[in-house]
Amino acid sequence: MTKKGFGVWLFSTLTAISATHLIDAAGALFFNKPAAILRLYPFEEAKLQAITPNIYFLAAAASTIIFWGITCAIAFDNPMEAFLNKILSDAKKQSAVETQLLEEKSEILDAMNETIEINNEILSQIKDVIYNIRAEIKEIKPLNESVEKIKAELSHLKRELKNFEEKLKYPNMCFACGKPVLPGFNVCPYCGENLKPLREQVLPLEKYR
Repeated sequence: MTKKGFGVWLFSTLTAISATHLIDAAGALFFNKPAAILRLYPFEEAKLQAITPNIYFLAAAASTIIFWGITCAIAFDNPMEAFLNKILSDAKKQSAVETQLLEEKSEILDAMNETIEINNEILSQIKDVIYNIRAEIKEIKPLNESVEKIKAELSHLKRELKNFEEKLKYPNMCFACGKPVLPGFNVCPYCGENLKPLREQVLPLEKYR
């Protein structure tokens, strides 16, 4: 604050001196009065008296404006205000950076949300496919059971046909062990039973036919 006060005092004094010279120069230029203030300077009096009123007026006006501007700049310069303005500026920059970061994060979240929605759609489609597959499997299961039944019936028919073929091939059966034997056998090859009584029973039947 001391430096600021000294600066205001110095440049305001210079502004007042310049304004006095401006008034003196205006009187010399517009009213043809002699420049009285320039006579007060003890050095270079001849050169100062040689200055024309136009140059004197312009120089005084320029110096007055310059010194007045510097005085106003120093007087209205508030360090606390500048400090607060700097803090506000930094806060605005920080908020701008945070806003940009939030926007970028929001874009990332939007992209993640879109990805999740797409994945949900894909999952729903997969669920529908799995449901359809289960329905088809439920429909195929009775068919498999029917096929198994048909296979069992076919195997049973094959056994029946085999027994029927054996019966056709071996029309006689051993009455002891029950196994088929050829008609020309007198003794059962499996148990050794005598088959003559069986042949005696079969022959009358053939005669009967």
